[in-house]
Amino acid sequence: MIPKHIVDEIMATARIEEVIGDFVALKKSGSDLKALSPFSQEKTPSFYVSPNKQIFKDFSSGKGGNVVTFLMEHEQINYPEALRFLAKKYGITIPEEKEVTPEEIQEANEKESLYIVLQYAHDFYRDQLENTEEGKAIGKSYFLERGFRNETIEKFGLGFSQAQWDAFSADALAKGFKSEFLEIAGLSKVNEAGKRYDMFRNRVIFPIHNLVGKVVAFAGRQLSKEDKGPKYLNSPETPVYHKSDILYGMFFAKNMIRMKDKCFLVEGYTDVITLNQSGIENVVASSGTSLTEGQIRQIRRFTPNITVLYDGDPAGLKASQRGIDLILAQGMNVRLVIFPDGEDPDSYCQKVGGQEFEAYIEEHEQDFILFKSQLLFGESGKDPLKKAEAIKSIVASIALIPDPVTRTVFAQECAKIMEVPEQVIAAELGKSRRKELDESTRKNLEAAQIAEQIAAEEEVVSHLTETDKQEQQILKLLIRHASDAYDEERSVARFVLDEIDEGMDFRNPLYQRILAEAREVIDKGEALDASYFVQHPDPQVNGFAADVLQDRYRASDRWREIHEISLIHEDENFKPDVFSAILHYKIRRVETAIEANQEELKDASEDEAIDLLMQKQLYLIGLRKALSELIGATIIK
Repeated sequence: MIPKHIVDEIMATARIEEVIGDFVALKKSGSDLKALSPFSQEKTPSFYVSPNKQIFKDFSSGKGGNVVTFLMEHEQINYPEALRFLAKKYGITIPEEKEVTPEEIQEANEKESLYIVLQYAHDFYRDQLENTEEGKAIGKSYFLERGFRNETIEKFGLGFSQAQWDAFSADALAKGFKSEFLEIAGLSKVNEAGKRYDMFRNRVIFPIHNLVGKVVAFAGRQLSKEDKGPKYLNSPETPVYHKSDILYGMFFAKNMIRMKDKCFLVEGYTDVITLNQSGIENVVASSGTSLTEGQIRQIRRFTPNITVLYDGDPAGLKASQRGIDLILAQGMNVRLVIFPDGEDPDSYCQKVGGQEFEAYIEEHEQDFILFKSQLLFGESGKDPLKKAEAIKSIVASIALIPDPVTRTVFAQECAKIMEVPEQVIAAELGKSRRKELDESTRKNLEAAQIAEQIAAEEEVVSHLTETDKQEQQILKLLIRHASDAYDEERSVARFVLDEIDEGMDFRNPLYQRILAEAREVIDKGEALDASYFVQHPDPQVNGFAADVLQDRYRASDRWREIHEISLIHEDENFKPDVFSAILHYKIRRVETAIEANQEELKDASEDEAIDLLMQKQLYLIGLRKALSELIGATIIK
């Protein structure tokens, strides 16, 4: 069985347009891509792929869903095999399948417990920032002075820890959290005297998320000059947090990195937040560590293009060369930008604004060889020995590039810049490549065979009744707008679930199953949006999501008149559409009850039973009228 966190990582990384593009010739069609159906014979393209929604829809065959569904249908493989295919394509390691031991079960349970306690800590620090006098006066003021807007503070989950020694620990223990998980998560410690204290005290808090958005760690910045600790205090390594594999901001940046096909790499948390707030969302930071191979591989899953943004400090520029070499060794395209003296990405973006900041990057980007040659050549001056060392250093970097054509082009460029014959550079490059190959100990990893079989699919209802269509319309609105605010207190999903309460549950088995699962997710306090349904492991569910998210045709003006279902015209109309769809559904259910009650009246013989049924009939008719008046409709029966 593939662990859930691995499935989440696969779904977060895979790009449906890239995967389907390996099988089908896709052509641009507005914001989507289209092609001839791979599932049927057709002359006019009716197969659509939506990169923004990560779904496909084939109107000729009726098939649709997410990237896993496509592979299952096209390659005739099961769910685990499709996941394994994607894992291999995107370099994600699936643990070898074997009989699960008690120790492994305990480890999995421990990880889940850590995720829960880390999320609780996140909520605690957020509450401290927003709802305590100390948090507002100190923590909130700090963020606002840095130029962060309230919506940005909320988006990144920024928080505050008060100066009290055990404020969080005492609260968490009182809520029933086990002390061992507080300690493993690096949130709480016990000193030699046996007194428990909080890891983060009197600091503003930056939560660190993994690729799928779960909080895995924290960074706390000191606020007082009297604090003798480090400027930034970071969570330790834990079973759910490996610093070398985490990039700060990647959860928020990954979609824009894919769209822009470029990743900006910066050094600090505030760099990421400021650029993001200014509209530059494809930016990540190395999470308080030197750049690692694991972090570079994570970027490579979304784009081969990295632009490194430096503040121009000489010591920092020299230290950055190791990171550049690591990027080159991964076969990626690296460019660099140096900001004016005294400026870093955060300060410069605050100074000039997002639009001018992007213009500066576009104008000042350099490829690595020009950057490194200027840096080293400037230091060598007229000293021939230093110049020779500079050339060797540049060639050593070029030698790391896996692609031979790219290596050759950079070698020629190096020869021009350093004013030496190409054959000299070629000879030195050959020596460096031989040395690199001799030292290489890379291993090829293969994912294990996955024996898990997916359960038989529940039969889909092929002929929809009018009630089915109304249920479908409500779910369409729910999926499209689940996380949008319906009113000040409720999301669209919560409003729908409040209105479709017990006794009003859907009749269609698939729709009822989707509604019940949505209720379960919302009641747990978990996030629910369109991606939840698109990435659902059940092909019926993600296929339905693809259908409702990918409208090919616009309904006729008589659709409401015929089906008594409100239409979705534009996103801004979703609130009245939701309200109207639910009212029409309730009217339909009341009419069904009226018809059933009428049949009972025909068969009733006792006066008392007839009186009760008549009272019920009058009540139902009155209810239908009241509901109809709410939507301005006149229902005559």
